[in-house]
Amino acid sequence: MWNKCKDRRRGRLFVVSGPSGVGKTTLIERFLKEDRGSRFSISYTTRQKRERETNGKDYYFVNEETFDRMIKDNCFLEWERVHGYLYGTPQKEVLDALEQSIDMFLDIDVNGAIKVKETYHDSCLIFVEPPSEEALMNRLVLRGEKEIALRMQRVHEEMEKKYLFQYSVINDKLYTAYRDFKEIVETVRRGIHGKNHC
Repeated sequence: MWNKCKDRRRGRLFVVSGPSGVGKTTLIERFLKEDRGSRFSISYTTRQKRERETNGKDYYFVNEETFDRMIKDNCFLEWERVHGYLYGTPQKEVLDALEQSIDMFLDIDVNGAIKVKETYHDSCLIFVEPPSEEALMNRLVLRGEKEIALRMQRVHEEMEKKYLFQYSVINDKLYTAYRDFKEIVETVRRGIHGKNHC
């Protein structure tokens, strides 16, 4: 395990999490369009590819047999089962990028984020939350998500763990949420850290 606080040449690990549909991916994608020193970590998943998704760009889509083999081979930085499907962050890709002074952004489940922090203490955890549960439910409906009640139940569980994150962003209006998100990243890069950071 590295200690980034002693070695500033390493990249920084930003772990972005929050309820499904809250807008995590939108914030990350917008930031990466403006920033050349960062990269997005593409997760592996066993769920089916959606119509507008691209394999190798949005996710690496694999079957459970392949995923289980990758678990046994210690290929994941973290992995979780979410809504019945497996999701995992590729370990080598992330660690190699950090060694090359590239900042990495993860868009992962709340429990997965906590696992990463337990292993890589210098990672920066950012929690993205909705302005209200009603607003989030509307977003999920508009996205055509299924099992809304099940997803909303998980929202309660995730919101209860918000205090474990160093930073939080309320995604009400995209403009202000992105401004806050970008400010957090720049603050961490300057070495002015939030609570529980190195």
